[in-house]
Amino acid sequence: MKVSDLIGSRKEVFSITEEMSVHQAAQYLREKQVRSVGVVDGSGKLVGVISHSDISDKVAAENKCPAWMKASDIMTRELVTVTQDLTVDDCLRLMEQNTIFHLIVLDERQAFRGMLSVSDILRVVASDEKARADLLESFIFPQR
Repeated sequence: MKVSDLIGSRKEVFSITEEMSVHQAAQYLREKQVRSVGVVDGSGKLVGVISHSDISDKVAAENKCPAWMKASDIMTRELVTVTQDLTVDDCLRLMEQNTIFHLIVLDERQAFRGMLSVSDILRVVASDEKARADLLESFIFPQR
């Protein structure tokens, strides 16, 4: 299975601008019910990522005011990116090597296509394992 299989049907790509306040970014994350979001500059180019943990570690834990800070102040700038033709196994390996829970997905023109989370991958792996277990059970205990 490839990245394109997991994100191919997504219509919306979640992103915020680097000028948005951290408070607004947190509200956006909550509203969209996502744990991480791309950060784009004025021209729409992806320049970073903000996650719940960025807000927790760099704002709340340091007792800073999220309304006075910009997304660019706390965003992660070292991005780990993947293309849509990468396999799920390769994505899991990248996440493990970099100790991250989200990967930036780029299209063939290197444009931001969205994010792939460890939850997205686990959902597929778990459903695949359940299907295998169901098949095995039906083989061992056939319906009569």
